[in-house]
Amino acid sequence: MLRKILKLFFALVLVAGGWTAYSWYGGTLFGPEAVPVAYQPQTENIQHLTITAAGDCLMHNTQIWAGQEGDIFNFDHFFQDIAPYLLEGQITSTCFEAPMAGAQAVYTGYPLFNSPDAMADTFKNAGFDIVVTAHNHIMDRGVKGALRTMEVLESRGLDALGTYSAAEDGRKPVIKEVSGIKAGYLGYTYSTNGIPVPDDYEYMVNFIDRDKIVADIKDLRPQVDIVILVLHWGVEYTPLPTPEQKEMARLFLESGADVILGSHPHVIQTMEVVNINDEPKFVIYGMGNFISHQNGQERNSGIVLKIDFSKDLSTDLTQIEKIDYTPTFSHHYKANGKTRFRVVAIEDTIQRIRDGQETVFTSQDIPLLQAVLDDTRKRLGPSWQRSGMARNE
Repeated sequence: MLRKILKLFFALVLVAGGWTAYSWYGGTLFGPEAVPVAYQPQTENIQHLTITAAGDCLMHNTQIWAGQEGDIFNFDHFFQDIAPYLLEGQITSTCFEAPMAGAQAVYTGYPLFNSPDAMADTFKNAGFDIVVTAHNHIMDRGVKGALRTMEVLESRGLDALGTYSAAEDGRKPVIKEVSGIKAGYLGYTYSTNGIPVPDDYEYMVNFIDRDKIVADIKDLRPQVDIVILVLHWGVEYTPLPTPEQKEMARLFLESGADVILGSHPHVIQTMEVVNINDEPKFVIYGMGNFISHQNGQERNSGIVLKIDFSKDLSTDLTQIEKIDYTPTFSHHYKANGKTRFRVVAIEDTIQRIRDGQETVFTSQDIPLLQAVLDDTRKRLGPSWQRSGMARNE
């Protein structure tokens, strides 16, 4: 109920304030005034859905200590500033690259992660619905750690994506329905860092396999209006996808996927709108780090991705209407003698500095924030929307 109230509040703020955006398709720019379509009034035959997504969340030792007070952990300060953007989505997802194997397994960061359970509470409190567990660190604490991770997430009302605790659930998608629109999520990882999944748990982790993914898409397609793939793939710290990734993305979109969300590179990579059978489909190869304590401007850059869909109930036609993103920056700071971490929306933060309302950054930080903003915009380009789009490759 609280989440619904918050989402309604932010929706009213957006509508009242207006929202100017640019759109893109094949290099063509458009600049109409727009209100996010998810919050336009529903008509009798047209329904709307907005999804939001963030990139990789890491849990280094310093982040664990930042949330510790004795034996109690609380990490809610991580996402307090960025939560309004997450809440714009009726379905929100992220990738958490750390098992939650329990205190008895000792909490640690890289290279073998183990996060306190309190991080699951933080995800829930920030507005996330789906946490991707198909990633290269899911086996860091073995089968027991992976199974416990899924249990902890599910106990908080969060869906684990891409891993399974029972054989009968193997390859099962996560399906969410909002306003009569069904969105199906499938998640896969390129590896588990060489830590094997035992033969009697072969169902537990979804690995990237072209034929399997195509088959899963085709199985899911008749059950839902939207198919979303989350792929943990690519080369770390590189700004561009590989030719193989681009080839796979095209294959999966042609096979029936509508959206591909990439994670793992830990830097922002490119995104594309691809015309399949005269309809736009979307891939972002890497969404960057949402929160971490990795070093460097690029490794602390991320986004909140936002995709608006519409469904014509009279024809059952569901389409992408708009794609937008909010550039973010993850950083640490001192508060009351303790190191803290947070994710901020860059443009909002710059404006708060100029208005004298920012309590952490100062005017001396504006060049850094502006550089991150400029680099993110350069990599991803402007937003896209259906209105007036050119229908070509």
